[in-house]
Amino acid sequence: MKKQSQSKNGICYLIGAGPGDPGLLTVRGAKLLHDAEIVIYDYLCNPILLQQAPATAEKIYVGKAAGKHTLSQEEINQLLVKSTQDGKLVVRLKGGDPFLFGRGGEEAEALEDAGLKFEIVPGITSAIGGLAYAGIPVTHRASNAMLTIFTGHEDPAKKESKLDYDALATTPGTKVMLMGMERLEKICEELLAAGMEKKTPVALVRWASTPRQETLTGTLVTIAKLAQEKNFKAPALAVFGEVVSLREKLNWFETKPLFRKRIAVTRTREKASELVKTLRDLGADAYELPTIRIKPVTEKKDREAFVEALAQAHHYDWIVFTSPNGVAHFFEAFYKLHRDARELGNAKIAAIGPGTAQKIEEYRFGVDLIPPQFVAESLLKEFKKLGVENLKILLPRASGSREMLAVELENFGAIVDDVPVYETVGVTDDVAGGWKRFAEEGADLVTFTSGSTAQHFKNYLEKNSVVLPLTTTLASIGPVTSSVMKELGMKIGLEAKQHDIPGLVAAIVDHLENSPQRSRKNFEDRR
Repeated sequence: MKKQSQSKNGICYLIGAGPGDPGLLTVRGAKLLHDAEIVIYDYLCNPILLQQAPATAEKIYVGKAAGKHTLSQEEINQLLVKSTQDGKLVVRLKGGDPFLFGRGGEEAEALEDAGLKFEIVPGITSAIGGLAYAGIPVTHRASNAMLTIFTGHEDPAKKESKLDYDALATTPGTKVMLMGMERLEKICEELLAAGMEKKTPVALVRWASTPRQETLTGTLVTIAKLAQEKNFKAPALAVFGEVVSLREKLNWFETKPLFRKRIAVTRTREKASELVKTLRDLGADAYELPTIRIKPVTEKKDREAFVEALAQAHHYDWIVFTSPNGVAHFFEAFYKLHRDARELGNAKIAAIGPGTAQKIEEYRFGVDLIPPQFVAESLLKEFKKLGVENLKILLPRASGSREMLAVELENFGAIVDDVPVYETVGVTDDVAGGWKRFAEEGADLVTFTSGSTAQHFKNYLEKNSVVLPLTTTLASIGPVTSSVMKELGMKIGLEAKQHDIPGLVAAIVDHLENSPQRSRKNFEDRR
């Protein structure tokens, strides 16, 4: 009979994190991760997933790479038991699927033996999902209808292999080997000796489903030597069978325009996620360098000015928004003070660009004016045409924004209230390991979407003695950001013609697609 837990309702969820692409985490896995109090995660879990956990959650790395174990399996089991006994909602995040060579069964047994609650959340295994990203279907009606999955990394305590090479060699269909790259040559020799055809197609896939993915193809006779020559190391999986020949036709992932281009994104963490996702959809190895975070204004005089502007919102002729952050902070505060949207009065609304306009529309307000170019200078030209003499204009903006817009509107005869509604502060934490990656690996390109991201990026480099590689291109979203970058002595490699995120992405694609391809050796050296 199952023991009753005495752990204040603690529970452990063993969740499959998928093969590497963070988008392949299941909906249930994401929901539980969002509620986690403790996250215990593996080497093959994409660290980006940790951002879905609460900031207050304790995050414990227990990764086991070849020859580098942070904790033994017994110690991991004890950690899971102790954390659950403490009454916590524990997420055990495991690469791939927890029950496919992931030792999830052992961990579940440890929890059961301790009388603790646990649940299993299956994940997409690299044996199927990872190969799909390499354009290799594990089954195909024209070539085979069977799949065998085995591990090349057996229990080192075993005196001899438990793999039945005779069965593996003679059983029809696809064979997929997880782990065991260090034994690849021996395994191929055993399969040959057991009668597998010498010409059997074989593929190796490294870092499957991530922008770092690499695929190497050969035959049962040649693949081990090729892997040695290319220094093709774990984490990787191997697939044996005729389905490998379909890769040439079905290779969809590695043909994306920014595939394997390494791009570091400096924005607020919330906004960085949007840009990172867009770049990853194009195949880039994009990761976040959190440089700033947004918070409400703290100065008493600024808070009082903001409250007064909200109370008098219906008296303005125009409200001019220069960023999505300004929109969000304005309307969140507006609805705390007013219950009816009509209390905004008849004020017309201007947005400096489509991203800002889209944010305004999320609050169910229309936008009356967007300038042709998404900069203050273009907006001023439009207001000059319209005429703003004696009109009351509210500018809800970031603390410390340049004063040019307010000054020029006043020169046109407008009555302007330039009100700070949020401020930016530097970020020092590195939850997803972006700064660690940048220090170790660098990047082909770094993006900047505001002067504040450039300033805090520069501050971080200097404070931590991180050297910017000479080969790294710095990308600016527009002339205002470029101006700050130049003042900081930063060399601008490209500037978006359209000064918003889609424009920046288009400029990056154009720049990187047309830049000389880096040699394989350079890629290996930087990895």
